[in-house]
Amino acid sequence: MAENGKNCDQRRVAMNKEQYNGSFTDPSSVNEKKRRDREERQNIVLWRQPLITLQYFSLETLVILKEWTSKLWHRQSVVVSFLLLLAVLIATYYVEGAHQQYVQRIEKQFLLYAYWIGLGILSSVGLGTGLHTFLLYLGPHIASVTLAAYECNSVNFPEPPYPDQIICPDEEGTEGAISLWSIISKVRIEACMWGIGTAIGELPPYFMARAARLSGAEPDDEEYQEFEEMLEHAQAAQDFASRAKLAVQNLVQKVGFFGILACASIPNPLFDLAGITCGHFLVPFWTFFGATLIGKAIIKMHIQFSLQKIFVIITFSKHIVEQMVAFIGAVPGIGPSLQKPFQEYLEAQRQKLHHKSEMGTLQGENWLSWLFEKLVVVMVCYFILSIINSMAQSYAKRIQQRLNSEEKTK
Repeated sequence: MAENGKNCDQRRVAMNKEQYNGSFTDPSSVNEKKRRDREERQNIVLWRQPLITLQYFSLETLVILKEWTSKLWHRQSVVVSFLLLLAVLIATYYVEGAHQQYVQRIEKQFLLYAYWIGLGILSSVGLGTGLHTFLLYLGPHIASVTLAAYECNSVNFPEPPYPDQIICPDEEGTEGAISLWSIISKVRIEACMWGIGTAIGELPPYFMARAARLSGAEPDDEEYQEFEEMLEHAQAAQDFASRAKLAVQNLVQKVGFFGILACASIPNPLFDLAGITCGHFLVPFWTFFGATLIGKAIIKMHIQFSLQKIFVIITFSKHIVEQMVAFIGAVPGIGPSLQKPFQEYLEAQRQKLHHKSEMGTLQGENWLSWLFEKLVVVMVCYFILSIINSMAQSYAKRIQQRLNSEEKTK
């Protein structure tokens, strides 16, 4: 793999000049034109050019649908097999019989796993902003389980309604029976599925770099362009960030499976670089994805996520929460006014756990939950806007590439 990378670098240096109508163009002018094209595409966003952005987004959607339709048409046997399997599953789901209890159980587990895997995938892409869904979903879920466990003195919540709603079991739990490990065991499945989702979310950089290497095209991706520049100036790297990126690249390139496993098993903000490196040097898919899946969903989940879960569990344990509320009330001036809504929220959660909520009393919307819901809505809206902008810019790149090819053929 290292030899292939060296040969690739040599070919890249040899191809720094671009042939244009039988002559060679100055690489600086080529780079300048690429920079201007990139800046022009980056201006195609909804808040600057809404009509053009929506038009390009619609056209890019049609192009993608056409490409997928063509691919499916050439794989008719796979499509027919999938449709037959789907028909069997639908018939099994709707036909009455003794099997329905198993169908309902499988459906519940499938939806639960799909929910947390989907959140893990969104965490890798950062909802368009780099924000982890751990902060929005998995962390609050662990906090809710922790508060309920200490309030109920048990983690044997009745299912259903758990995990959609947490209610204390009818039998009284023993005081002091709750431990950190019992709470960790209760949320292990959710954390593991979330870790699998983050592993799946690391595939786009790998596929992008692999497709670029095989086709010879240059993708419009800042991280990939930074990776190419890093390869070209590897010997001149002096700052810590560049050396760290080179260390990740060398580890993955030289060690292979276990290098990828090491990068995926620890908190590593540079793991996108590992995916790009594997794709660029044509590391087999199952080598990359297998190591990433084991590292993120198993090893990292039991190391990093256990530390995160322990932090959340300790922070939201009963006595710590009571001390935090008391501390808020001790703030001069605004303390009592801030303390009241927190106390009302916690009391409402406790009464919900014991079926003490009644219509019109504690069912009212708390401003904390209202604020959290609005934050999630804003994040999802921004994520959708980023998808629209990205697809519009992709279509703009198609236009630029077509114009450049037409200029070369003149």
